[in-house]
Amino acid sequence: MMTRTTPFKSLFILLFLLPLCKLSAQETTKENISAKAQKMEWFKDAKLGIFIHWGIYSVNGIAESWSFFNNYLSHDNYMKQLNGFNAANYNPQEWVKLIKGSGAKYSVITSKHHDGVALWDTKTENATTTLKNSAAKKDLISPFVTELKKSGLKTGIYFSLPDWSHPDYDGFTRERKRYKLAEAPARWNKFSTYFHTQLDELSASFKPDLLWFDGDWEHTGEEWQSAKILSNLKKYNPNIIINSRLNHHGDYETPEQGIPVLKPDNDYWELCYTMNDSWGYQPYDYKYKSPNMIIRTLVDCISMGGNLLLDIGPKADGTIPDEQVNILKQLGRWTNKHAEAIYGTRAGIPAWHFSGKTALSKDKKTLYVYADWATKTNEELLLRGIKSQPVSAKIVGTKMAASFSKKGSDLLVKIPSSAADQDVTVIAIKFDQPIELHELSTPNTSFADLKEKGTADQLLLKKLANSLHAGNNPFLNTSLAVDGIGLEKDKNTLSPGLYNWITKNAEALYKTSKGLPGGHYQGASALSADKQTLYLFVEGTPTGPIALKGIKNKISRIRIVGEGTMIEPQLFNKLYWSAVPGIIYIPIPQPRLDKDLTVIAVLLDGPLDLYREKVGAIESNL
Repeated sequence: MMTRTTPFKSLFILLFLLPLCKLSAQETTKENISAKAQKMEWFKDAKLGIFIHWGIYSVNGIAESWSFFNNYLSHDNYMKQLNGFNAANYNPQEWVKLIKGSGAKYSVITSKHHDGVALWDTKTENATTTLKNSAAKKDLISPFVTELKKSGLKTGIYFSLPDWSHPDYDGFTRERKRYKLAEAPARWNKFSTYFHTQLDELSASFKPDLLWFDGDWEHTGEEWQSAKILSNLKKYNPNIIINSRLNHHGDYETPEQGIPVLKPDNDYWELCYTMNDSWGYQPYDYKYKSPNMIIRTLVDCISMGGNLLLDIGPKADGTIPDEQVNILKQLGRWTNKHAEAIYGTRAGIPAWHFSGKTALSKDKKTLYVYADWATKTNEELLLRGIKSQPVSAKIVGTKMAASFSKKGSDLLVKIPSSAADQDVTVIAIKFDQPIELHELSTPNTSFADLKEKGTADQLLLKKLANSLHAGNNPFLNTSLAVDGIGLEKDKNTLSPGLYNWITKNAEALYKTSKGLPGGHYQGASALSADKQTLYLFVEGTPTGPIALKGIKNKISRIRIVGEGTMIEPQLFNKLYWSAVPGIIYIPIPQPRLDKDLTVIAVLLDGPLDLYREKVGAIESNL
């Protein structure tokens, strides 16, 4: 028997249930967030992984897959590299030893790139494998994963969704497609079964902790059946971690090549990054970044709460190029020494507090300060806006303490000269409670403040630089000219060192305005009146070249202010067809450094133009 419900009664039931539904949804969301946080904990703690691009492209030392896709050579000639891919000296145990020694906590290896060549013994129809089709006659993934798991490192598998060599995949080269999906749905379904089966094989055989997808931009999530992929993967490992390249079904963001200017919005992210300009082995790509640059890139990622996935490209015989081995070993020197300030840390405090990078312990009771410069004699590091009183400070990786003092909201820290690291010195500052910070305040050093007695010149200059950076220029209402003339009447009211510095660096003080917004340069800066010259304030003795990110302009000239030395910058990670700027590294000759604070003038080809957009996957690679 059916009971009829009156409209009034229906409305009453609806109004009664709505709050319950809302509460249930909130609880589910909280549960999902909590479950994800638990799943992602090891990844967020890891900070460093090693990417491995290995495939037949290493035989000729050409671009992986893209070289035939872009018609740089024919597909047939590309695939002939199978005959030279012998892996004769492949030693997965040595690989893992080197990877673990670098300080990495996980590794991601290419199981199959866009060329479709599988490095494991896939049983799928029409598959090209290193076991059946290459000179190696081996499954190359199985022994590596075995060694990874024995070492305690987490296992990551890279998998290309596109397969440009498979007869049932629609894409073939940039100019040629095999068919249109709408006209041949049966062929697409056949290919879908093929790659879904391969993913099942990888899951069952290797039980990866992480799957690193690539190439999702070639089709929609519905066409790839992304939801089905994720559901199937979770059957093998409910806690599988997926990168962002599965049409919005992933767990974390994967900016590629360009270090983000701003911290990505996602709580979880990883920069995938090459040592030179190539993913796979290319013998004539000599543009390797120095170990110092790589270490500082890792620090940059740590400070923003992300990971660095650093790539190596082994040769066709399975050996790793000497340049790459050296970088991994130098990276291992630094990570082993500073483990406390790397693994398990969280994003640091806002950039305006310190002219360098920082990170926090999980409980926020320890602030890690990274200085990629050696301080000068009696120089102190300046941290601004620190409300909490520290209880101790030490140099990480040593038994030495750092001395500190608090003056209002300024925290001054002195590093023993013998404690400086050759790449990045780390100071751990401990507090009794989670660190408390003052709200952002605009530094405003007046000309009268510069006459303050009893304050070291170096400290006054740091405060001056911060004030200029914020757009508060104390020289606008003085008679100081661009050539340093005009302050003669004030000479006796300033310390001799400060007066000499001001007159030497006058062009960086004359009518200059607010500097770069956060993320582009780690220190203070100022901008000329015509917006075409950047002035960078450089503390101490840098351990390597200083870096600029996200500058769209071309660089016309770089020189040291006040003494004229010209400097030739180095540009890394600039892809000519991409709008994302490369990283500008500026090497400063040590003999030309100012004893207190060095100023670098960067002349641009026009008014300053900045890139602050999200850095994502590279989808062209022309």
